[in-house]
Amino acid sequence: MGQLTLQELETHLWKSADILRGSIDSSDYKSYIFGLLFLKRLSDGFDERKLQLVEEHGEEIGSLLVDDPDQYRFYVPQEARWEEIRKHAQDIGTAINVAFEALENENSTLEGVLTPIDFNRKEVLTDSVLQRLLQHFSLLNLQNRNLAEPDMLGRAYEYLIKMFADDAGKKGGEFYTPSKVVELIVKLIKPEEGMRVYDPTCGSGGMLIQSVDYVKARGGNPQSLSLFGQEKNLSTWAIAKMNLLLHDLPDHSIVKGDTIRQPRLIEDGEIMLFDRVIANPPFSLKEWGREEAEADSYGRFQYGIPPKNAGDYAFVQHMVASLKSDGMAGVVMPHGVLFRGGAEGKIRKGLVDNDLLEAVVGLPSNLFYGTGIPACILIFNRDKKEDHKGKVFFIAAENEYQEGKNQNTLRTEDVDKVATTFDKFEDVEKYAKVVTLEEIKSHDYNLNISRYIDKSEEEEQVDILNVVKEISELEVIQKDNKTKLNEYLKEIGINTRL
Repeated sequence: MGQLTLQELETHLWKSADILRGSIDSSDYKSYIFGLLFLKRLSDGFDERKLQLVEEHGEEIGSLLVDDPDQYRFYVPQEARWEEIRKHAQDIGTAINVAFEALENENSTLEGVLTPIDFNRKEVLTDSVLQRLLQHFSLLNLQNRNLAEPDMLGRAYEYLIKMFADDAGKKGGEFYTPSKVVELIVKLIKPEEGMRVYDPTCGSGGMLIQSVDYVKARGGNPQSLSLFGQEKNLSTWAIAKMNLLLHDLPDHSIVKGDTIRQPRLIEDGEIMLFDRVIANPPFSLKEWGREEAEADSYGRFQYGIPPKNAGDYAFVQHMVASLKSDGMAGVVMPHGVLFRGGAEGKIRKGLVDNDLLEAVVGLPSNLFYGTGIPACILIFNRDKKEDHKGKVFFIAAENEYQEGKNQNTLRTEDVDKVATTFDKFEDVEKYAKVVTLEEIKSHDYNLNISRYIDKSEEEEQVDILNVVKEISELEVIQKDNKTKLNEYLKEIGINTRL
């Protein structure tokens, strides 16, 4: 059999969800399947490295080196090796849990990543279901030499994340941002080699990975980026960790916790600063942590405290506070942040007056899981180019997308159009406009895109001849119908003519 292709791997992995279907809730599949995929990959990689050591150093020295944990990126102890787990016919869930614990004990980078996944749920995960699942995964050889392309596992993992988000519907938005939206933000903020990139609500890590992809696609060294993130949901945090590790990005710092209430990325008692900050925070989060924000010791909320029932500007201000003096941030926000008044209006005024806002991009509606409301991307820049100072660039990209059954998607040409328009920073009729801060002030700091870009269509040229023809045809039909109806009425003895 030839090497495993990406499509074969994706199909095989998605079929593993069928084995679990009916046993557990679909929103829980992902932890189990990701956990087993990770376990199988580590075990196969370990076996491959063992063979390599013997091949490189000969039988005598190689056989001594194979037991040295320092020779491996991940050392897999005996009880976590795939063939060992396969020996169990009963209590398979316990055997997998033991394997996870052993892996974490041996590898500090995996601490807390696998043990939250509990396979010992006998009432739903019976031995026979687990046996089928292990058998299914055993058909995959995930050694590097068997993979058709180097970054395949990371790609397959991303595919699964998307499929699980589709499956989970509304809940999918909690851990996944559609990849074309992410690609667009990355193209707007342009991370570069050697930068520190941070996502304060990192979900499954897609924004950080696409930042790496962007640098790689431009010939840069992807390992030179330092990646940072914080995620509140424990199982999502674990997915992000596995995602980065399967993409061969071990040098990262993804921390657990609530970014607003308890920012964990701190340096010398201050909020850590980054070159690029990128995020899709939860839209208009209620109970976002207003009380803690009022007593914030890091000075993040200098433009004001957002209202209790909408945390959007808490995340925006956290991101702006996390920027280096020449840093840029890109964030997805609901449209309401552009025009809502009260405390939010005051914060918006502060951000505009301080010339931090560089661009507002309107997105099509129904792009995101679980919400049909239209969103926008805001770009903040602490170091605007000279000719961008005192201006905000509005791009109205709401009408350009691919329509879908459940949700709409951005196409490559839509992403490229926004990105090239942003780079030119020039007016485009009915699509983009450079607006001065004076004009924004004259509109009371309302950033609603339609205030600045007139998208109303010219009156359509009416084809008079066609219209006359259609009217004549309708008149003929109407006359015909009247004649028929009069005949029916006559038949039943009614002589009134229509």
